[in-house]
Amino acid sequence: MSHIKKILRHANPLRHRKILAASIIVLVAAFVVFLYFFVLRDIPTSATIGRKSFPQSTKIYDRNGKLLYTIYGNKNQSFVSFSEIPQNLKNATIAIEDKDFYKHGAVDLRGIARALLANIMSQEITQGGSTITQQLVKNSLLTFDQTIQRKVKEIILAFIVESTHSKDQILELYLNQVSYGGTAYGVEAASEVYFDKPVSELSLAESAYLAALPEAPSLYSPFGSHPESGKDRQEEVLSRMQEQGYITSEQEEQAKKQKLVFSEIRDKILAPHFVFYVKDLLVQKYGLERVEEGGLNVTTTLDLELQDYAQASLSANIENSGQYGISNGAALVTEPATGEILAMIGSKDYFDTDNDGNVNVTLAHRQPGSSIKPINYATGLAKGYTAATPFVDERTCFDNINQPDYCPANYDGKFHGVQQMRPSLANSFNIPAVKMLKVNGLDAMIATASAMGITTFTEPERYGLSLSLGGGEVTMLNMAEAFGVFANGGYKVPLHAILKVTDAKGKTLEQYTPPSNPIFGQKVMDPAIAFIISHILQDNGARSYAFGSNSVLRIGNYPVSVKTGTTNDYRDNWTIGYTPSYVAVVWVGNNDNTPMSGIVSGVTGAAPIWNDIMTHLVENKPPVALKQPSNVVGLTVCADSGLLPPPDGTPGRCPTKYEYFMTGTQPKQVDPGMTKVFVDKDTQDLPAKGKTDNLEEKEHRVITDPTGDRYCVTCPHPSAPTPTPNP
Repeated sequence: MSHIKKILRHANPLRHRKILAASIIVLVAAFVVFLYFFVLRDIPTSATIGRKSFPQSTKIYDRNGKLLYTIYGNKNQSFVSFSEIPQNLKNATIAIEDKDFYKHGAVDLRGIARALLANIMSQEITQGGSTITQQLVKNSLLTFDQTIQRKVKEIILAFIVESTHSKDQILELYLNQVSYGGTAYGVEAASEVYFDKPVSELSLAESAYLAALPEAPSLYSPFGSHPESGKDRQEEVLSRMQEQGYITSEQEEQAKKQKLVFSEIRDKILAPHFVFYVKDLLVQKYGLERVEEGGLNVTTTLDLELQDYAQASLSANIENSGQYGISNGAALVTEPATGEILAMIGSKDYFDTDNDGNVNVTLAHRQPGSSIKPINYATGLAKGYTAATPFVDERTCFDNINQPDYCPANYDGKFHGVQQMRPSLANSFNIPAVKMLKVNGLDAMIATASAMGITTFTEPERYGLSLSLGGGEVTMLNMAEAFGVFANGGYKVPLHAILKVTDAKGKTLEQYTPPSNPIFGQKVMDPAIAFIISHILQDNGARSYAFGSNSVLRIGNYPVSVKTGTTNDYRDNWTIGYTPSYVAVVWVGNNDNTPMSGIVSGVTGAAPIWNDIMTHLVENKPPVALKQPSNVVGLTVCADSGLLPPPDGTPGRCPTKYEYFMTGTQPKQVDPGMTKVFVDKDTQDLPAKGKTDNLEEKEHRVITDPTGDRYCVTCPHPSAPTPTPNP
């Protein structure tokens, strides 16, 4: 280095300057060449704002190639002048998209810093730092690519646009070109599509709603799966407008209270709840722009013929259920072995705006009532209890930490003496179910439910023992996946709505290859447990006490496992049934959460709809019997204690029944029969806890359940039925 410096010191100064100048020129030329070929070569000019490659429509089909819906690629777009756009809409857009739009240049460094800080604090991308000018450039001139090169082009073009257009002109261009969802581009088209009026007639509340859409039109659209999200976003826009001084607090509150009346969807659409569910899945994977303009062809799992049948059945039954105070219903049919969704009806009528028909109840959080009990009892089987485990069904109060004691009642207001797991589950007795959860432990049941596909039990401290009676919320999708585990013999196969997606050139982007056998799914339960639960749920004799021998839960002589569920407040009524080939879930209730009336033990409301759909599914199909796993054994046991029966002729010998057990859990002990116990002289029954006086010793058969409660079988109990053998 010192040698070079010495040469330069003694070199001709003029020559030295020439060499330096030449070097700078070469470097600048190289930078310009690099900038041109890698950044500027394909950059458009500001004069081309609004022109892009022609978008192509995306088509959604059912599994048999029947067109369900076309997401048009052609833009529905009408240019309106700046003066025709309501000031409220301009202000709302600025408030939610770029509050310092009129103060900064092409790029807002402070906005980028704020967004970066917010994203770091939340550890996810929650905010963007792009200005309205940058968004205009991105939407009008550039591709969908998420690359540094495209971002550099965006920034350069933003400076060009800012130098050639006024702020009002930029805002005018943005409001006329931004996507508001579907084919609606620009505020005029959006106003017509959503409110059936020109943009100049929009109210403050309507303006705020439109301003809310561009961030995520699919999510916030009133025609999508979650219309409530759009209302939440609109209220956020109004709050921002008030904070930034565009409106007063009074105007904000009035606008939030204004009922938004949306126009009907004018495009033909079949299975709308399912279509928008699929669209949401596509947007999550491919992005909104590609879904709405990329020319995708989507083959779904839906069977339109089955969908139409189920929709007609549900709608007709709801219309005839006025005496029960039911205004809405939903249904879901899946193929458990593959997880494919064959039918999805989110309400009785998608276009019933008076009853929020566009809300997809199959995605909503609702309480499952007793339909959750099979998961609780499956947990018990995994812990070593059996279908013959006895439970004392009598008035019982359970400790509730920091809350009053929990004292559940049975649906019929009666107590049923000692009842084994089989009749307890089949007849949906509540007290045995709560006892089952008490000995299982809340964490164990939640773990079983989670493994089976229920993702909503996230607040165990709120549920307590009521979880076994439906105290935690679920979705119909989750319940279909969970009951699919029983249908699959212990294997979970996630639900799928899409079979194949191809792009505009026919290239396959994704394709679902269903497992040829459910055992290729995830094993989350011992097959023996799935078999025993399924056998109980298809045991028509075991449930006859509560439902009768010929209820709507019976599909002729076809073997179908089924469970009903009604919440204690009569806000939700379910029927879920399955075979190895199908899972059918039906819910009825009211979207506004008002209680129903006259719903009794699950055989009204959802059950007739379920019966109609399931009968249609298995029609002309040969019965499919449950496959008994090798680790399941059958055994004759006492119908009350669940122990081995003593020899014939033994005094007080128990009635018997045949029951299935997981190998290793079958009883080894012989029922002791009559034993000496102390009874209350007045009641001739077992004394109340703590009572030690006025007692006498007698011989009786006494059974103790897993919680330690005792029941005297041979004492006088006029209201309790005697356990009888299964038919």
